[in-house]
Amino acid sequence: MLSARSLFQEIVDNDDSFQLFCSIAASGETQGGWENARIAALVPDGMRHLAPKITRHGADEDKHGRLFNALLRKRGLPSVPVPPETDYTMLLERRGIGLAHEKLRREEALTEEDIVVYLAHSRVTEQRAADQMDMLVRYFGDHPEVGRAIHMISHDEDNHLAYCHEELLRLARAGYGRTIQRVLRESALAEITVYRDVSLAVMDHMGRLLHWPAPKAAALAAGIHGMYAYERFSGWHRMVNLRMPEHLDALGGPPATDPGFGQVPRGSELRASPGA
Repeated sequence: MLSARSLFQEIVDNDDSFQLFCSIAASGETQGGWENARIAALVPDGMRHLAPKITRHGADEDKHGRLFNALLRKRGLPSVPVPPETDYTMLLERRGIGLAHEKLRREEALTEEDIVVYLAHSRVTEQRAADQMDMLVRYFGDHPEVGRAIHMISHDEDNHLAYCHEELLRLARAGYGRTIQRVLRESALAEITVYRDVSLAVMDHMGRLLHWPAPKAAALAAGIHGMYAYERFSGWHRMVNLRMPEHLDALGGPPATDPGFGQVPRGSELRASPGA
């Protein structure tokens, strides 16, 4: 019987599929870390108060990239190149969602509307990330190899999502409400399409690595298309609503730590926790 639990277990148990999974995840998180660092450096003067939180957001994502690479090192596996058709961030950018890398590479201050676009785009993508991590915590939070890393990342993603809600609501009160709603809708509709395409591509690669029979691959593809149909019809609405989070100032202060990992220093992730 196909289930999210059995599928992920199969991917984790095989070195080749685990290597690809962690490589894709690490690449996406590292890209997110770079993007947030550049945005923090280019925040317009009128929004400089957001720079520390944007920096924290990027530092968390950079940390997640190091965690996935550390999981590879624990198995003695190098990272592998990410197939372009599985590059979620790049494919979103090609659809004009978020801030273009070309703009972020310039030494020109961003506009206030750029920051609104960044936060609205992040609210959509962080919803996806938080939902995925909730699922992984539910099924694999006690896994001896990946469980602790999953818990840490899930906690951070919840904070990122809370931060986006809080800051977007503040900006809506400051007069950006129509822009926020427009960008949220555009981002959500583009994201669900990109997520479908990336999911199909990832499952295609996993199927070849794990030698899935044609009926199994077809069933998984049908499930992905079914989820897309649901999200296109009505599910996308959950990605655009805004509500004040219970946890305010979620990215204020220093990055959260875990007793087993501490600050997750570069080059030593996961080593402090044997069996993690």
